[in-house]
Amino acid sequence: MSDNDSLEDRPEAHEDGLARPEVGLTPAKEVLPALIHLLPVASRPFFPGQAVPLLMDAKHWGKTLKAVNETEHKILGVLLVGCETAEEATPGDFYRIGTACRVHRVHEQKGHLQVLVECLQRFRLQKWVATKAPFAACVDYLPEPSGRADDEVKAYAMAVINTIKELLPLNPLYVEELKMFLDRFGPDDPSHLADFAASLTTSTKEQLQEVLETVPLLPRMEKVLVVLNNELELARAQQKIRRTVEERMQKQQREFFLREQLKVIQKELGIAKDDRTAEIDKFRDRIEALTLTDEARKRVDEELEKMAILETGSPEYSVTRNYLDWITLLPWGKHSKDKLDLKRARRVLDRDHYGLEDVKKRILEFLAVGIHKGEIAGAIILLVGPPGVGKTSIGRSIADTLGRRFYRFSVGGIRDEAEIKGHRRTYIGAMPGKFIQAIKDAGTANPVIMLDEIDKIGASYRGDPASALLEVLDPEQNVDFLDHYLDLRFDLSKVLFVCTANQTDTIPGPLLDRMEVIPLSGYIAEEKLQIARRYLLPRQIARAGLARDAIKVNVATLRALIEGYARDAGVRRLEKQLGKIVRKGAVKLLEDEPAPIQVGAADLKNYLGSPVFRDERKLSGPGVVTGLAWTAMGGATLSIEAVRIHALNRGYKLTGQLGDVMKESADIAYGYVVSRAAALGVDPQFFEKAFIHLHVPAGATRKDGPSAGVTMASALLSLARNQPVRRIAMTGEITLTGEVFPVGGIREKLVAARRAGIKEIILPADNEGEFDEVPEHIRKGLTIHFATRFEELVPWLFRGEKG
Repeated sequence: MSDNDSLEDRPEAHEDGLARPEVGLTPAKEVLPALIHLLPVASRPFFPGQAVPLLMDAKHWGKTLKAVNETEHKILGVLLVGCETAEEATPGDFYRIGTACRVHRVHEQKGHLQVLVECLQRFRLQKWVATKAPFAACVDYLPEPSGRADDEVKAYAMAVINTIKELLPLNPLYVEELKMFLDRFGPDDPSHLADFAASLTTSTKEQLQEVLETVPLLPRMEKVLVVLNNELELARAQQKIRRTVEERMQKQQREFFLREQLKVIQKELGIAKDDRTAEIDKFRDRIEALTLTDEARKRVDEELEKMAILETGSPEYSVTRNYLDWITLLPWGKHSKDKLDLKRARRVLDRDHYGLEDVKKRILEFLAVGIHKGEIAGAIILLVGPPGVGKTSIGRSIADTLGRRFYRFSVGGIRDEAEIKGHRRTYIGAMPGKFIQAIKDAGTANPVIMLDEIDKIGASYRGDPASALLEVLDPEQNVDFLDHYLDLRFDLSKVLFVCTANQTDTIPGPLLDRMEVIPLSGYIAEEKLQIARRYLLPRQIARAGLARDAIKVNVATLRALIEGYARDAGVRRLEKQLGKIVRKGAVKLLEDEPAPIQVGAADLKNYLGSPVFRDERKLSGPGVVTGLAWTAMGGATLSIEAVRIHALNRGYKLTGQLGDVMKESADIAYGYVVSRAAALGVDPQFFEKAFIHLHVPAGATRKDGPSAGVTMASALLSLARNQPVRRIAMTGEITLTGEVFPVGGIREKLVAARRAGIKEIILPADNEGEFDEVPEHIRKGLTIHFATRFEELVPWLFRGEKG
């Protein structure tokens, strides 16, 4: 123990066998000694009239008690100290007033002294005799007030007694304390009553010392009554807290016992089951409605047997339960019936999409084959086109046409193979892959699953998701698709997979080889106009909560909007711009402007700001030629410029953020034109002294691809002959011998030429078949020249030339 506190505050004192004496100790009548030994206490002071058991360290206080025991009077002065422990007390830490006590019994056990002291009378410290342990000092004694108590003292005494009575029911220990006091003193002894009442409280040692130092009876009783009332309030608060806690515990225990009894009663009557039995029965009910494979049924039976013997609180139980939940929620053997009606399919496609006739034709051909077979299965459609042309909505229309459930998720950016094939059950939080999740959410084993942005799928140290897709999409393999979480074969062969991509270059070859590619090249201005009138504008008005005729946009305004603000291949930007117009119109309607709001072409700048697209500059002059290019956003026109910088030496340089392929095309074009200068009508001496600069404008945009060779050669030829080229656009790759090779993206390039107002176009002869597949409304009004060799271009490039 750190200090010699009284054992009445320590439960262990009673456990060690020290009990308060049952016989009353009478106050001393003899004369007390003037020189006594002192014992410091740090917890609380002692009051006269108490019998206190003490437990103290024999090493520190053995000498003090030995010295006291050697005296005849056995008197010990107990003084409160201001420090934390009695062992570190110095004379400066002692309070001046303490209590003289007689030592009755000392017992040493395991390094501790058990001492019983009788508190006799207050004393005041006068003079130190020994300032180190054992402490000793000369003291003066403060006699207790004597004489007949007056009415005021009696009133205070009654108040103290009544407060003690209120404390008794709140703490049973007070009853024992009161019995001991009444055995020694009567209720008509106000001085000892005040001291006894103070000793009952749990007040701070400073408050109790203040009571001890107050010798006059009336002020002392006033202070005692204050600390006693504080104790009463504290006891009441503790009693309230205890009662609240007990009530809550009793309620919870009662509910627990009642629930357990209810479970037993229900089990005996056969009207209820425990949680585990209920879960197992739920899974068995689900299985009855499914057509499981033999492998799956065997696995389910094994897992159910395991679940029946596992503890419900074990981690393995929850893993098994989740596994069975997934298996039994999958639509084993459940297939929705296809609506194989070609007329209905055509009607749905025409309802949802304007234009795209070639795409609709391909989809209807695909459906017709399925109608003849009686089912549509094992097919993978890849819709390729620039953003905003309606790839995702076409996938929804296909599902609507067949009457199948539709599920879409994006594979763009997926780098973890487990996203495709699931996690092993050994991992915390393991789940099946995306395809099993899609089957579960769809509720049938033959939904339409759309894989968006398949050209943006990635690879990392976690595996190659693109390779994992091969097992999913290959009709020869997905009959027995194995998900790592299920570890069971699931038939995906009835699923219709629809993939979307902006380009095919980044799709792995083995994956692309398994797909039926349907290109969506974008819309021409007339198609956009009809889409805006029929679909986009009414949809934006409806989304704004306005009446159908609240905002009117005429055809001329829509044309100006398409040409100036939404010239890209898709219609997403067009829909956003129409949304801005509708929102600003909604504000005007709320500002009491009469309906309908008329939006004219002149109003577009106020609604949308300055046009984003402007008419392409018609660059002209020797060395300037217009090429046609394909981009992820659709087709585009590309002006290529060539100028002679000086005649000091021969050579050329390239600018315009060109990729390696376009740089090679430029080298080939330069080499061919120089080598065939005379045959092309160019003075061979021109290139001997000409340093040429070849530039592709929009230098901030990176450009690459094998389709600009013919255009670059034409620009060099125009520069060398100092003749401007006619209003004509071209595309094609060239070889060093002058052969014109085919290129891709013919439809997109023709759309770009029409948008730029160019009616005459040069294409490679090998692309003639692809040109024939372009819809008639795009080809209409265009003059097409098909070239096999570059020499054939010369009469088409320059006015007055004859082939």
